[in-house]
Amino acid sequence: MNHKLGYLCSSMSWGGLEMNQLRNALWMKERGHAVVFLGVKDSPVMKAAMSARLRTCEIVRHKKYYDFKSGKVLAKLLEREAISHLILRETRDLSVSVIAKRHCSNPIHLSYFMEMQLGVKKTHALHTLRYRYLDLWSCPLNWLANQVRTMTRFSHDKIVVIPSGLELAKATSALSKTEARLKMDLPLDKIIFGLAGRFDAQKGQLLLLQALAMTQNPNSVVCLLGEPTLGEGEEYSRQITEFIDSNNLNDRVFIRPFRSDVSTFFRAVDAFVMASKAETFGMVTIESMACGTPILASNAGGSPEILEFGKIGTLFTPMDSRALADAMSNFIENPERVSAQDLIQASQHYNHAKVCSAVESALRITNY
Repeated sequence: MNHKLGYLCSSMSWGGLEMNQLRNALWMKERGHAVVFLGVKDSPVMKAAMSARLRTCEIVRHKKYYDFKSGKVLAKLLEREAISHLILRETRDLSVSVIAKRHCSNPIHLSYFMEMQLGVKKTHALHTLRYRYLDLWSCPLNWLANQVRTMTRFSHDKIVVIPSGLELAKATSALSKTEARLKMDLPLDKIIFGLAGRFDAQKGQLLLLQALAMTQNPNSVVCLLGEPTLGEGEEYSRQITEFIDSNNLNDRVFIRPFRSDVSTFFRAVDAFVMASKAETFGMVTIESMACGTPILASNAGGSPEILEFGKIGTLFTPMDSRALADAMSNFIENPERVSAQDLIQASQHYNHAKVCSAVESALRITNY
């Protein structure tokens, strides 16, 4: 049976969700599938899709709910493009896609690939009716699948667990630790704890600095990779600067702008810290694993499952600077509790080839 995959993303942002949607579309194209990317004109993800030479189709920026006009327009686009499978990641695309599916003369296989956890129960009749039109709900981790089972009335036999994927060969670096530190202008003789992400209170940069101040170990330092989002985060960035100054941490904190070769960062640091309150699925955690870099993470969200509930990483109480400081001190005393080889081996579970194969199986399509 001929098939064509449509990847829909109406988001105007550029973050993990959008990157994952585009990445997966490109991987499926590379595997021989017909792919078209549907996005809003001039959105970052649409520009990236065009730059990557994906076939693209423009859509309007629809309303989150009950946009019947946009749904009918989308239905005509799906028919014109002969799209057989429509794949979503953004929750705001659910309603319009269901409307489009109902108006299509040809059957559409509609899949939702979950990126964010459910904040509240979705058992209302309107949610249940909307979800009924989904043919597949894919969750990147088991804890999210359990959320769907307990917080919605969605059919359990249509739920699958497929992790977010990573091109492991591109996620690693051949640089030695010394070479990576020289490239990033970081000290060669310190124990470096690193955190990567935009400057945002939810990411926990300030929490890590508070923990650093508590360690009282002059040989331990922090590298923050990132910067405030343009027009946002300036106040939080100011708080970080003030905390560094008031606690005399200027010689122990190194702030570096985001870099495309993020693997250099993971090679340079001794341990990566996932300090978010509850990260749904931390791609940076997987990247750290692929580089063999140990991980300290909040014991919430997807991190416990990814780190095999502490077997291949250290878990600490979320938003607790004292608990993080203790975890850092324990790491300094026993930095080889988890070997680099064990982390690299664990990262194989997220190999993009395995992920794509699982997607093909779930969508019941053939890899040419």
